[in-house]
Amino acid sequence: QVQLVESGGGLVQPGGSLRLSCAASGRIFSIYTMGWYRQAPGKQRESVAVIASGGHTNYADSVKERFTISRDNAKNTVYLQMNSLKPEDTAVYYCNANVKTDYEVRGYWGQGTQVTVSS
Repeated sequence: QVQLVESGGGLVQPGGSLRLSCAASGRIFSIYTMGWYRQAPGKQRESVAVIASGGHTNYADSVKERFTISRDNAKNTVYLQMNSLKPEDTAVYYCNANVKTDYEVRGYWGQGTQVTVSS
């Protein structure tokens, strides 16, 4: 079994910064793509940023040049540095990882962490 545990959410004023972390643990052979998604009230879950095992990244247009995704493969951890936060960034943020265990490859989700941007 594989678990993803997120941390780092909270309440921040517009223009502020937060850093999210997501650590994977369990019977992991390797991790392919890792990513961050978010879901605001009444909206569908959307992709925010993804990073391949080799480091290639992709961002939603709404967060480009404000958010930075990175990963530490030795720690099986993915990060999301969020700068210049806006009220519209308010959402529950989920991490996702495509994990190879000793018998399958499948995607796993974290439990989510709330990010609220408000004055």
